[in-house]
Amino acid sequence: MTLGPTDRVRNVDRSSIRYMFDIAEGMDGDLVRLEVGVPDFETPEAVTEAACEAARAGHTSYTTNAGLPALRDAITAHMDDDYGVRVDADEIMVSIGGMEALHLAAVSTVSPGEEVVFPTPGFPNYWVQARLADGVPRPVPMPAADGFALDADRLVDAIGPDTALVILCSPNNPTGRTFDPAAVRTVVDAAAENDAYVVADEVYLGLTYDRDPTSVAAMTGNPENVLTVNSCSKRYAMTGWRVGWLAGTTDIIDQATKVSESTTSCAPSVSQHAAIAALTDGDDAAAEMYDAFRERRDYVVDRVADIDGLTGPRPEGAFYAFLDPDLPGSSLEMAEHLLREYGVVLAPGDGFGDVGEGWLRLSFANSLDRLEEGFDRIERAIADA
Repeated sequence: MTLGPTDRVRNVDRSSIRYMFDIAEGMDGDLVRLEVGVPDFETPEAVTEAACEAARAGHTSYTTNAGLPALRDAITAHMDDDYGVRVDADEIMVSIGGMEALHLAAVSTVSPGEEVVFPTPGFPNYWVQARLADGVPRPVPMPAADGFALDADRLVDAIGPDTALVILCSPNNPTGRTFDPAAVRTVVDAAAENDAYVVADEVYLGLTYDRDPTSVAAMTGNPENVLTVNSCSKRYAMTGWRVGWLAGTTDIIDQATKVSESTTSCAPSVSQHAAIAALTDGDDAAAEMYDAFRERRDYVVDRVADIDGLTGPRPEGAFYAFLDPDLPGSSLEMAEHLLREYGVVLAPGDGFGDVGEGWLRLSFANSLDRLEEGFDRIERAIADA
């Protein structure tokens, strides 16, 4: 035995998004920060006030491991009313953001050596969650020529007897694409035929612009195979409050809750009270943020179309654009060049899978003024190349 970290954690890479974030944090000057997905809005006042009231009232102790019953009831109503999914409170556990929900879903369904299948470009966390569950990540590239739309046949071909979990993220991070319901149903059916679960990562579902937001679990005839991950972070500008949830069949939720008991115990009690307020009294504020994000999306689409040497698929949701700039070098080299020479920060596309090499992710979770300045700098860099 050798003293030191395990291979399990040695084989996990840090996100290139955070790599760019850390470089930018150490630099001075007027940087246009378009690398991270953090809404530039304040948490709605009613949500913050609910948290303050809960703290003043002494609601600062542990909650049940699965979360406050009132919050789980609010989540069930939210999923039914907004996304067409009917679940009971005992089919939900509250997590510390969507990240923990993804982790708990993986460790509860993936046995050592089993595969976790997901389309790419994809969120870097999926590779990490698969490896932390001692599983094998199996990324499946989607065709750039089709704007990275979900190619169900490609994904189905990758699903087999060794598949334990399939992850679908729609609206997608990093492309902003929303997946066609027929393609989603095909993938879920294939997973069910192979006794595999599907994790529907829907943290951006409330930011769907070009079609009605419908949960994967509401699209399929096999909802028992679907585990839904969502959170308050993006829709309600609550990234730092760390409240998310995992929804699924009670056997998986019970096991996930058992793991949570030995890791985090429960989501922060005051944050849970804030989440109740968000889900029951936050729709007006969420609608205002939605309108702002949609306006920014439209601006991004127009600027990409107007800049020679810059292309990318139309974002249909979330607050990301995946861009193919006419610049020399790898994704990382392009990102570092734009940062150091032009003061605009984007995320390297290869951090979202090999298919993203040569691409950059831009977050439009920033003001129109900053987006305009950022695109002006990108346009100047392409013209100078």
